[in-house]
Amino acid sequence: MDKMISRPTARVLLIDHLDRLLLYRGLLLQVESPYYAWFTPGGGIEPGETPQQAAARELREELGHVVTPQALGRVVATSSGTWSTHGEVFSGHDSYFVLRVHDLKVDTSGMDEQERSVTDRFHWWTLSELTSATESVVPAGLAPLWTRLLDGRPLREPALLPWHLPGDQRP
Repeated sequence: MDKMISRPTARVLLIDHLDRLLLYRGLLLQVESPYYAWFTPGGGIEPGETPQQAAARELREELGHVVTPQALGRVVATSSGTWSTHGEVFSGHDSYFVLRVHDLKVDTSGMDEQERSVTDRFHWWTLSELTSATESVVPAGLAPLWTRLLDGRPLREPALLPWHLPGDQRP
């Protein structure tokens, strides 16, 4: 069996003053055929980073939004699973934070060339748009979590969301 490569990520549910959620449409490269979906901002946790530090760095790089790691609070949801590409097997663990923002303007000038090449567009989604979406949205199960967060119902522990890749397996 191939050695499994760990790939943890930190992602952010950005909710604006109108209770809309920012997602970007992108091409997921970890599958063999093109797979477009809507994603929350965020990305890989670098060695030595905490999930909060990684999420804050990713917000700065992807959106031009500067926030302290402490402003992200605790993890509100997780998702994990495996995938393979080009003969390598990966184990992913996504940690999700929630952050309220007011009048955020997306600035992608901090993205690297690879990120720009797979990012199609950004959109502020309403809950109604999300629940009736015809395109894939990652993470699956986001609408019920978002509803709970908007209602102010506290989570005792992070919600467990389904893994999102086609043909995946949980580790």
